[in-house]
Amino acid sequence: MRNFAYIIFDKFFVGGNDVERKNVVDRCLENEKRTFSKYAFFTADTKGREKPYTASDVRTEFQRDRDKITHSQSFRRLMYKTQVFLSPTGDHYRTRMTHTLEVTQIARIIARALRLNEDLTEAAALGHDIGHTPFGHAGENAMQKCFDPEFTHYKQSIRVVEVLENNGEGLNLTWEVRDGIANHTGSNMASTLEGIIVKYADRIAYINHDIDDACRGGILSVEDIPAELRQKLGETHSERINTMVMSIIKASENKSFIVMEDDIQQAANALREFLFENVYRNPKAKSEESKAKDMLMYLFEYYVKNPDKMPELYQKRRDLDGIERCACDFISGMTDRYAIETFSDICIPKVWRGPQ
Repeated sequence: MRNFAYIIFDKFFVGGNDVERKNVVDRCLENEKRTFSKYAFFTADTKGREKPYTASDVRTEFQRDRDKITHSQSFRRLMYKTQVFLSPTGDHYRTRMTHTLEVTQIARIIARALRLNEDLTEAAALGHDIGHTPFGHAGENAMQKCFDPEFTHYKQSIRVVEVLENNGEGLNLTWEVRDGIANHTGSNMASTLEGIIVKYADRIAYINHDIDDACRGGILSVEDIPAELRQKLGETHSERINTMVMSIIKASENKSFIVMEDDIQQAANALREFLFENVYRNPKAKSEESKAKDMLMYLFEYYVKNPDKMPELYQKRRDLDGIERCACDFISGMTDRYAIETFSDICIPKVWRGPQ
């Protein structure tokens, strides 16, 4: 006699009738057709992956991408990478990992409300910062100075998922998820509405949690935010996020584009400018950034001169990519604390202890 779990999997119940067995993916794809907006990206329409693979019966393509990202080493390292404050000692400051999770949560709420592809949105959101350097944008700036002025964290994120992860095999993600990762910032625009949502969610998340962290760090108080912006967007962290999310949902529902209401967008932009002036360029918040940049630039020069000191993966790619590219890849993948420990091992002499 078959067990109960197998029977439940073998058939599913619709409107009082047993239906012939269909795998989970088939049922998910049928559900998309019934429930998605006509502007959603349907999983069945994916451009697919660059390398051959075996399809799954229980996960759609974008669900598989989500899992590939969350099980990757690069994703786990986000836990110890700077968001705004360098290597903060407090337990409640955001890291690149918590930022990513907040972006994903906001993006999923918007996608669900607009009846778009939540799985695609989630996968792109989880991977959007997977290639970010240690020490946040200070690390990005260091790589621009010593490696390539065109270096950006979003380009590095694509390199991670296509080339570096999985011991040099890459994650073999779908085209749409990679497109969402590559176009989540700046003037870039993703090809799907789901990818564009990630762009908005990223900004909503960092604007609001950076205020929270800056207040925790004594850099500013909520009362420092201009009164007209607090009145328009909200007094608290949750109120501001809710205002921005609801504005996108109202302005984008049943539309072929994603947009925020004009007045809320203007206020959000003004709040972002306020943060640049009072937090991102604040000498108190950024007092250690020059040290972090100098440290990473020193490590870059060290590994260019001593490539045999890099892990095997980067040594294997030397002939293909060049030593400088490999040094950049290795350093970009470091966590804050690993970079500090490595620099210390290289530059600070150990105390010699003889027999006691």
